[in-house]
Formats: sequence, structure tokens, C-alpha cells
Amino acid sequence: MLVLPAIDIKDGNCVRLYRGDYSTAHKVAESAVETAKSFEAAGAGFIHMVDLDGAKDGKRINSDLILNVRKNVDVKIEVGGGIRSIDSVEFYLENGIDRVILGSAAIKDPVFVKEAVKKYPSQIAVSIDALNGMVSADGWTDTSEVNFITLAKQMEDIGVQYIIFTDISKDGMLSGPNLTMLDELKASVRCNIVASGGVANLKDIVNLTDLDIYGAITGKAIYTGDLDLQQAIEVANAAKHNGKGANI
Repeated sequence: MLVLPAIDIKDGNCVRLYRGDYSTAHKVAESAVETAKSFEAAGAGFIHMVDLDGAKDGKRINSDLILNVRKNVDVKIEVGGGIRSIDSVEFYLENGIDRVILGSAAIKDPVFVKEAVKKYPSQIAVSIDALNGMVSADGWTDTSEVNFITLAKQMEDIGVQYIIFTDISKDGMLSGPNLTMLDELKASVRCNIVASGGVANLKDIVNLTDLDIYGAITGKAIYTGDLDLQQAIEVANAAKHNGKGANI
């Protein structure tokens, strides 16, 4: 299983939120570049970056900062937030980003998602963020009436290979990921599943490897020190060698 440390950007700063609430944004690091370098030093093979301003406004806002991180580390990077057109997809991929994450577009513009997946089948991930099982969009400011499993199956049908799932009620709370929903999702689709939200400690990493999913994103816990990133990666790698999880 991959462990993907997260860097969320708002107003040019590295921040974390509680349950996706923008009013709770608090700075967790001085420099996105130095943070990414520390993740690389800890052994991370993939970094998860989100343009929070872009997610809310529906356009690229912090892309210059994200590409500056890209230039300063050798690890793979996936980026989400405000990517609502094929031009934005191409912008990131042509500037060295390894994977692009589509979120709100999955529910609001599936035709675009289909176009992106057809053109870049292995470089597109879809983020499904749910509150009480229903999908949220626009930086979690808008909750739909679409069930997360229903959307996941629709995404699988159009060729999506990677799904990042977040139970919003768990995000930033250090209360553990929603293993029940993740297990249901894994049983419902053949896509590679990445868990996001709630990862608090090494036990959560072990629990997620036991689910045999593709990856786990961790944010707040590594900034607070509740989770040692290097240790988490070592545990996940050990599970991978035992036949669980997936390669980058």
C-alpha cells in the first residue's frame, strides 16, 4: 500500500482543515517546498497536493506554488483542486505532475471526466468525497443526492482507474478512516482505492493494509506528530511485500 503525505494549499500557505470547513484552516508548515523535501527524505514515493482555493473557485489558483514543489523534489506528485477542463489537466501533466485528481467534475461534468480518462487513462484519479454517504462537491461546500457507491460505479464504467475516497466527517479529526465504507467501496468496483481522511496513527495504516487497498493519504497526523511518516511507509511497504497493496 502506498502512503501519500498531503500538502493542502490555501492562500499560498500549507494548511489543514477540520471536516473540510474552510473557516477552520490553520497553517501547519512554513514552506510547501521544504515540507515536500521532508516527505521525500522520509521515503515517500508519492505526494498528494490540493489547491483548496482552486477547489472552491473552480479554477487553478495556487498552480505556481505547486509547480515550484514539482521542480524541487524527485518523488511523484498528484494534484487536485479546481481542475474542471481538459486544458487544466494538460497544464499539470505537461508541467511534470504525475497524476491529476478530478473531484466536482465527476458529478457535474462526467463528459469531461470521460474525455480526460480516454486521453490520459493512467494519469487521472477521481476524488469521491461523501458526507453521510452522499457525494459533496465544490470544495465540500455543496452536497448532492448521489450515493458514493453509485458515483464510483459510474466512474468505473467510463474507465477511471483510481478513486480517492474521503468520508468528510472523518477528515482532519484523527479519529480513524471509515473502514466500513472503504470496504464497501472496494467490494463494489475494480478501481484502485485510495483512503483519505481520519488517518491518525500506525494502527490505522495497519488496518488499511489489511483492507488490501491501493493507498492511504495522511495529512494532519504527520504534522501533529501522531504518525511518523517514515514508520508508516515502512509498515505499508512490508505489507506490499506480503502481497497486499500495489506498486506506484
